[in-house]
Amino acid sequence: MEDFVKQYVDDNVRLLKALDLAAVSRIIRLFGEARDARKRIYAIGNGGSASTASHFVNDMGKGASVGRKKRFKTVPLTDNVEWMTALSNDLSYDDVYVEQLKNFAEPGDVLLAISGSGNSENVLRAVVYANSVGCRTVGLTGFGGGKLKDLAEEAIVIDSDHMGRVEDLHLILQHVICYWYMEHE
Repeated sequence: MEDFVKQYVDDNVRLLKALDLAAVSRIIRLFGEARDARKRIYAIGNGGSASTASHFVNDMGKGASVGRKKRFKTVPLTDNVEWMTALSNDLSYDDVYVEQLKNFAEPGDVLLAISGSGNSENVLRAVVYANSVGCRTVGLTGFGGGKLKDLAEEAIVIDSDHMGRVEDLHLILQHVICYWYMEHE
């Protein structure tokens, strides 16, 4: 059992050390530019990635905003169960995020798209739409990046085919982004 734990931790350390720090810094700046321009930041994902998206929105909307002159306008497109189930039932689950974006997205807004595989159709459709209306797009993925790595304006691909490790690193990345603003601005 201890060997498993050691290997899991060692794998995550290796993945952390391999992060493209310049890309992380560019993404941090991109979110700050959206905040300064009073633009919205949307976050999407499925399963564990949906949880990370909601966590990111919480941390940016509260932790990186409360008590500050500049506040983030963050919107989780993952958290409206009624809307998501109506869209899934009446249209397709593939449209749950793109249809929400059609109600809100404006040029200069940012979409954070999180997909472990990088191939979730509902996430990809949302990124394509966001790009088409002038939103900035950020992708967090793993498993070689899938289609998301090429669709997003900025993408970070975790070099792993293990969903748990990919999700671990995505959670750490969202904290790095949020805590930059909590501790430096």
